[in-house]
Amino acid sequence: MKAHINGTVIAEASQDELLKIEGNWYFPPSSVKSEFLEKSPTPYHCPWKGDTQYFTVVVDGEKYQDRAWSYPTPMPTAFERVGADFSGYVAFWKDVQVSE
Repeated sequence: MKAHINGTVIAEASQDELLKIEGNWYFPPSSVKSEFLEKSPTPYHCPWKGDTQYFTVVVDGEKYQDRAWSYPTPMPTAFERVGADFSGYVAFWKDVQVSE
């Protein structure tokens, strides 16, 4: 599976390494090309997953605000609900496409 925007691959991993949570594919941290992500100050707290770290995706000088997010330290009860530890896994939204 690949997360990509305008032909640039931002993350890539086999599907069995990804987690699907609430309809979104979460990529393991080691599969994400961090040079395309800038931490965003946008705050969000999910009632069952915990505090979110948003990222702005930057490709060829173009910035896509808050198009990626992660839960650096999810609430422990979320691991049971998801069935795995998803700390630091990254999901993508809108302009970033996820495909095989």
